Amino acid sequence: MSVKPLTLLLAAALAFSPLLAGAQAKPRIEKAADLPRFTYKLDAKVEEVVRSRERFTPFAAQVRRDVDSVLAGYEIPDKATQRDLLGLLAALDFLDGQYDRAVERLEQVRALQEKPADKLLSSLRLRAMARAAKAHGAAGDAYVKAVGGAIARDIAPLPREVVENGIKEAKAGAETMGEGRAIGYLREVVQPVVDTNQGALSSDFAPALVNVRLLVSAVLPLKQTLVDTYAAWLEANKVVKPDIWAARDVTLPARKGAKPVVVAVWDSGTDTALFGQQVVREKNGQPALIAFDKYSRPATGELIPVSAEVRAKLPQMKARTKGFSDLQSNIDSPEAAEVKKYISSLTPDQYKAAIEELILMGNYEHGTHVAGIAMAGNPQARLLVGRIEFGATLKPDPCPSREQAERDAKAAHAYVAFFRKHKARVVNMSWGGSVRAIEGDLEQCGIGKTPEERKTLAREYFEISKKALTDAMASAPEILFVTAAGNSNQDASFVEDIPAGIVLPNLLTIGAVDRAGDEVGFTSYGPTVKAHANGYQVESFLPGGERVALSGTSMASPQVANLAGKILAVKPKLKPAEVIKIIVDTGERTADGRRNLIHPKKALAAVGHK
Repeated sequence: MSVKPLTLLLAAALAFSPLLAGAQAKPRIEKAADLPRFTYKLDAKVEEVVRSRERFTPFAAQVRRDVDSVLAGYEIPDKATQRDLLGLLAALDFLDGQYDRAVERLEQVRALQEKPADKLLSSLRLRAMARAAKAHGAAGDAYVKAVGGAIARDIAPLPREVVENGIKEAKAGAETMGEGRAIGYLREVVQPVVDTNQGALSSDFAPALVNVRLLVSAVLPLKQTLVDTYAAWLEANKVVKPDIWAARDVTLPARKGAKPVVVAVWDSGTDTALFGQQVVREKNGQPALIAFDKYSRPATGELIPVSAEVRAKLPQMKARTKGFSDLQSNIDSPEAAEVKKYISSLTPDQYKAAIEELILMGNYEHGTHVAGIAMAGNPQARLLVGRIEFGATLKPDPCPSREQAERDAKAAHAYVAFFRKHKARVVNMSWGGSVRAIEGDLEQCGIGKTPEERKTLAREYFEISKKALTDAMASAPEILFVTAAGNSNQDASFVEDIPAGIVLPNLLTIGAVDRAGDEVGFTSYGPTVKAHANGYQVESFLPGGERVALSGTSMASPQVANLAGKILAVKPKLKPAEVIKIIVDTGERTADGRRNLIHPKKALAAVGHK
C-alpha cells in the first residue's frame, strides 16, 4: 500500500491537494470511505474549465448539487468532513457572487472548529474577501485594500500565543503561491486523471478545480497585501513562546555495563554515520539494515538511491529544506528568499520536475531527521534501520493492485521479523496511508471504471495491507511500536489511517503540539491518539550532518520513541503495555481535554531515575 511520510516540509509546495467531497444527515457515515462518490464529465481541458466562466458555471452547479445532497441526506458526526463540505460550498458561493451566503457558511465552519487557533483564524481570508467583494466587487484596488484592512482588523485583537503559528503559516503560504504552480497542478495531476478516465473526474478531485479558480481569479491579486498584512502583525506581535520541553527533558548519563536498548527507525532510511557507535551492526561490522523499494522488493542501501544528477544538487536541495523551515518560522534568510522566488515563479511546464524533486528530497531526508530525534540524550540507545521507500512522483508508482498489496503485506512481516531478530524494543513509524488514498491512486492510474468499482478495489487492497501490518505488530508483543497521528487535521480512526488508527496493546499513536504545548493546526486526533509531543519546528539532522528544524507529527512520534527508549534503559524488564501506561499516566492533560502532553522527567522518575 502506498504510504507517505508525515512531515510538513512541502506544505507550501503541494497546496492543491483535493478536498474531501461527500456527506451529512440521515444514514450515518461512520468512516470517510463510506461517503458517497460522484462523477463529473468534462467536455474541455481542465484548465479551460477553470479559466472560463461559461465552462466553469455548469460544472460548479453540479458540484454544488452533489455536496448539498450529501449534507441534506446523511448524518456525518465527523466535524472535519463537515468543515470541508461547507468550506467547498462557501468557495462556490464566493465565485457565484453570493457573498452573504459565503460568510454565513464560513460562520458554520467556524462553529465546527475544535482547536483554539482554528476557532480564531477559521476562514479568515475568504471571509474578508467576501465582505470586500460585496462592497467593491471581487477585483480592483478597492477590493484589495478592503481585504487587507479587514484581515488586519480581525487579527489585531487575537491572543498572540494562540494564533502566532497560524499567521506565520498564512504568510508563508501567501509568499509561495503562484499561478504557474496552480495551473501546473491542473495540467500534471488533474488533467491526466480526466484523460485516463474517458473525460470523467470524481468528487475526490473536483474540488481542486474550485480551489484553483478561486486562487487565480480572486486570491492571487491579493498576494502582496496578504504578505504585508501578516508581516505587519508579526512585527507588532513578536513573541517567544515558552519552551515547556526544555524543563521536561532528561539526558541519561552513560552507564558502564548498562544494557543497550535497540530503537528501530522504520522510515525512509538513515545516515548511520551520524550515530557512530550507537548503531546496531552485523557480524561483519556493517550497519544492520533491512530495506525494500517502493515495489516492496528487497533493496540495499541505508538511504534511498538518488541519481548522480540529484546527488550533485544535494547542497542546493538541502538549502531549500532550510528555506521552507525558515519560511514557517518567519525567518528572513537567504534560503527563505530563494524558496519564495523559486516556488512562486514556477511555470506550469516546470511544475512536475520541480515538485517531484522536492518530494524526493523530503523523502531522502526524512528518516535521518526522525532518527536524530529518537536517539537524542540516550547513550544506551542503539539505532536499527528499516528502510521503506516512499513514492516521489505525481502519478502513483506503483499503481495499486492486489499483487502490490500482497508484496506490501509480505514486506511488513519481513520488517517486523528483522526487528525481532535484532531484539528491537521500540520501533518508530512516522508514516501512514488510508483507504481513500488508495482510491485516489486508482483514479490517477485509470483503474476501475466507476467510483464504486474503485471503492471496492481500494477496500480490498487496504484490508490486505492493514491486516498484514496489524498481524506483524501483534506477532512482536515484546516490541513497542510508536506511530504518528497524521497531518490532515482529521480523526485518524474516521479516515482509517494506518498505522495511526490501528488498536493494539503494543502500539501508541502520537499527536503534535508546539514548543509551548499548544495544539498545532495540522495534527490529526481521535480515540487512538493517547499522547502528544513537540512536532513543530523540531531541530534534527539531515543526511550529511546539517541540522534543520522540521514540523509534522513525524517529528512528534520519535519524541515518544525517545522517551520509551530512555524508560527501558532505566528499567529494561518493562513490557510495552507498561511503558505505554507510564507515558500516558505521567502526561499532563490540558484543560480542554484535547491534549495529553508527555512529561519525560515525570515518566523517568516513575521508573526510578533520579
